[in-house]
Amino acid sequence: MLTLSEACERNKGPILAVLREVLAGSTQVLEVGSGTGQHAVYFAAGLPQLLWQPSELAENLPPLAERIRLEGTANLRAPLALDVRDEPWPVTAVDAVFSANTLHIMGWSAVREFFRGVGGVLVPSGVLCVYGPFRFGGRHTSDSNAAFDHYLRARDPESGVRDFEALDAEARARGLRFAANHAMPANNRTLVWRHSPREA
Repeated sequence: MLTLSEACERNKGPILAVLREVLAGSTQVLEVGSGTGQHAVYFAAGLPQLLWQPSELAENLPPLAERIRLEGTANLRAPLALDVRDEPWPVTAVDAVFSANTLHIMGWSAVREFFRGVGGVLVPSGVLCVYGPFRFGGRHTSDSNAAFDHYLRARDPESGVRDFEALDAEARARGLRFAANHAMPANNRTLVWRHSPREA
């Protein structure tokens, strides 16, 4: 039986509404950390003009591949094995990267590698969209996010809800310029950067 994430079911509609706007000019999307594949299947179906490339850590690929085989559309590719620490990433140039609920799970060194990899695969003017909980000015956006951050750090001190300012510094170092902050349900955000390497 395929794993079902209730959070994915709740947030996929609002995320798709943002992606329809942000990815209007895109053609190929790399999703980093596709998890159960529910987002990949839903977004590929909802954005048929895009070629959607899911990815996951090698040990998590089998159930993801099975969902895509059973539920995927023609524009949804078979998933790639991708660890953000890979150098280079096993993809050709893309004009969009999407990732949901990943940066607070990774250690900070992996977060930095995530931005390095994104900077390496995004074409000029390409777009990066990241969904999840974030802190701004060192403050959580809700008590529930603060509690979630405490839970994450107790489980793994290297993980935790990330500060926007720290993420933006990593993005700018890779030629990414912040473009938008979309408020989402459950105190989450979709953050958008655009690749402008000539200004880096």
